[in-house]
Amino acid sequence: MKLDPRHLEILAAIVDSGGLTEGAQAIGRAQPSVSRTVAMLEARIGAPLFDKNKRPLVPTELCLSLAGEGRRILAAGNTASAIVATFRTGHRGMVRIGGTPVFMDGVISTLIAEFQQNHPQVRIEQSYGYVPELMHQLVAGRLDVAICPTNPAALPQGFQFVPVLPGRNVIACGSHHPLLRKGPLRLADIAPYPWIAPPASSPLYEDMRHILRDIGVNDTRISFSGGTLASMTAILSNSDALTVLPYSVVFMARRQRVLAALSIRIGHPERMLGILTGDAEAANPTVRRFRRFIETEFGNLSRVIQQHEQNTVWRD
Repeated sequence: MKLDPRHLEILAAIVDSGGLTEGAQAIGRAQPSVSRTVAMLEARIGAPLFDKNKRPLVPTELCLSLAGEGRRILAAGNTASAIVATFRTGHRGMVRIGGTPVFMDGVISTLIAEFQQNHPQVRIEQSYGYVPELMHQLVAGRLDVAICPTNPAALPQGFQFVPVLPGRNVIACGSHHPLLRKGPLRLADIAPYPWIAPPASSPLYEDMRHILRDIGVNDTRISFSGGTLASMTAILSNSDALTVLPYSVVFMARRQRVLAALSIRIGHPERMLGILTGDAEAANPTVRRFRRFIETEFGNLSRVIQQHEQNTVWRD
């Protein structure tokens, strides 16, 4: 025999409230309607649910057992409602995020960890890619958001781009590099040192080539190339090599005291780090909440970097 779950919920309300009238009020129904439901249920199962002619109502053993199932149904309904509410408010769900490797590992991963501290029920799926591939993934619906450096003016229609940090490259080195102990630096001071080249497919690789050309370093000695940010950082911190990295990446690594930026001002690319999406209106609440978090955190990071730079001497 299959019983209507709503009838079991009514029994639970009557038993827990102590009477038909009180039970009806607890579930927002009229008392006559609740009485009819009890009578119909007794007729269906062929047994009384309350002892006859006893006041206040005394539930039978069968009624108590069915009311217990009704409580579980009520609890499941409340839990389901709470789950729906967390999805609607963006506190539960999934965000598929893609980005360029250096920024994802050097900056975004830390922010993802901070986001999940406050939103532990949000699952993050991360992937790597450069701008053309990220745009393709967004169009194909395989990404919700991309965080990458690009020139906003070069983006085709159909994309939304919110800049969060200006493009800013620096010559990076290990935190114990001898040039950091030297006085005011000249461009000639960096000439004897080897260089680490970012992956050839990375925009940073072209940036490094342009920077070296602009500062007059023609005989470049590449000691390592094509590695991840982790491998580049390990080599920089254990050698006298130099490389080109976004200032935000070096700045975020300052707490570990493994990377530093030389105080030599270099040219910057016509790019900005930003949040790239497709149709912004179609994003689910969890994605919207994550985007707002990233925008806020980068606003804070930008102000901290500006304050830090005011205390740093950069040589042109």
